[in-house]
Amino acid sequence: MGAKTGLLMYADGDVPGLLRRVGAADLDWTAIMMRRLYPGGEIEECEGSNLYDGVYPPKGTAYAASWPGVDVIGDQRVMIDAPSQLPEHLVAASAGRRLVLHAMHSVIDWLAFAVWEDGRLVRSLSLSPDSGIIENIGEPLPFELPYWAADRPADIVPWPGEEEEPFALPFHPLELGEDALRALCGFIQEGYPEPDDVDADNIRLHGFHVRVPHEPDPAEQEAELHRAVEITDPPRFYSLGPDGSLIERDGL
Repeated sequence: MGAKTGLLMYADGDVPGLLRRVGAADLDWTAIMMRRLYPGGEIEECEGSNLYDGVYPPKGTAYAASWPGVDVIGDQRVMIDAPSQLPEHLVAASAGRRLVLHAMHSVIDWLAFAVWEDGRLVRSLSLSPDSGIIENIGEPLPFELPYWAADRPADIVPWPGEEEEPFALPFHPLELGEDALRALCGFIQEGYPEPDDVDADNIRLHGFHVRVPHEPDPAEQEAELHRAVEITDPPRFYSLGPDGSLIERDGL
């Protein structure tokens, strides 16, 4: 699994049903929404994406679209450990509407999702194998029930030579994450599509570079990462020996 998401959706009802009916999103309307959700931010139009590819934009970029009845924003800033701590102004913008947050990161097998109704948090879940259950608020939603009932155990294949150890959670977060994405937003990132899934590839999102006050500049962060790599010892490569031990080798 390699899916990553950082996604907010505001809707006047069922998100998947609304997304199935959308056309081209108006740029001016979308820009107005962006200025409302990023108060005081510097917002500059850039190349856009689509709903399938735009759920995990580069840092400092947001992909967004606004239609009558439903708004979509993809932004890494919403990938927070505790969805209940989503900034207050983002929750307040959902007054009279449904707000859905979906975030997952395949590198650490982390999933978080949440649902607000008219500004009231009704469900929030955040968990990963390393951190365990970070947040668990409200009653599980229908698509979660097979996972909590142990009907969807994690299928983990150990590395050669390693003993199989019990997975730290009763299910794999990314598997639940895909079901949550389909149930709450109407599409998936990985797995087999279903006939009534939203055609996320064909829903265009506008692109925006966004700089909010007191936030580190993404270019400066990237430069700092490169400097750290330059002073780091070169990587060491290993292969698996006949007895299952690791043998260091010269390179790839």
